[in-house]
Amino acid sequence: MKAYPYLLILAAAAAACNGKENPYDASGTFEAVETIVSAEATGRIMALSLEEGQALKAGETVGYIDSLQLYLRKKQLEAQIRATGSRLPDIVAQTNVYKQQIAVSQVRLDNLLHEQKRIQNLVKADAATPKQLDDVNAQVEELQKQLEVIRKQDAAQTSVLKTQTSGLRADVQPLVVQIEQINDQLAKSRIVNEVNGTVLTKYAEANEVAAAGKPLYKIADLSTIILRAYVTGDQLTGIQLNQQVKVLVDSAGGHYRELPGTIEWISSKAEFTPKTIQTKDERANLVYAVKIRVKNDGYLKIGMYGEVALK
Repeated sequence: MKAYPYLLILAAAAAACNGKENPYDASGTFEAVETIVSAEATGRIMALSLEEGQALKAGETVGYIDSLQLYLRKKQLEAQIRATGSRLPDIVAQTNVYKQQIAVSQVRLDNLLHEQKRIQNLVKADAATPKQLDDVNAQVEELQKQLEVIRKQDAAQTSVLKTQTSGLRADVQPLVVQIEQINDQLAKSRIVNEVNGTVLTKYAEANEVAAAGKPLYKIADLSTIILRAYVTGDQLTGIQLNQQVKVLVDSAGGHYRELPGTIEWISSKAEFTPKTIQTKDERANLVYAVKIRVKNDGYLKIGMYGEVALK
């Protein structure tokens, strides 16, 4: 009977331990920002070098889609551009012909003008007849008219050649734009990973036919992970953005591992408590979701449960 008081003490201590407050204020599950990478071109997947669980870097090429037809179409357009370019008139060569004619005629005119002046002086000195002066004047006038005609022909021909050149270049411009479009399609035939992260799910394999928009794989950056937890309206007044909190996850022996976390988002609307979530005050029906960013040491996984100690 003397042991009876000790049994009462042990029972009371056990009851006190069972009735102590939980070490956390809210709980939730871990999630990450998941990105589904889809095909941007249609065709057979020639290569897709990745596996689930593989870490990828942004900008890394992981495969490509058959682009032979696009390449052949580009070669055809380039040939059309070269053919059109071969029909471009040589404006410089054409104008040089007229320039040479003008230069020769100008030299002859200069000589005739010099001769005209010499004969005029001779006529004044009664050393030449008026007929000689009339002849040289007629030659000067005729050559001046010829020179004017050549200059007009040169200007007209240059205008025609420039019009032809502009028209042919206008014909080439749509071909250039089509090549730029094909270059863009060729670039999209390469499967390039755009984010740093770990491959979560692989949806396609090499030699399958892909269509634009078909999912190829899912990736997420797991270097930091988000705990989506739920707090009651009473707890909402004690939290704020960028607040530092303690995140607790299960560890061996029934203990908790403690990690630092930062509140980066607080919902502005209340919602009913999810069935899988328990809050500190289980009597509350409405809760507010919060996102807590936690640096991942490699232990945290998507879908794991975690608890939050707000203080």
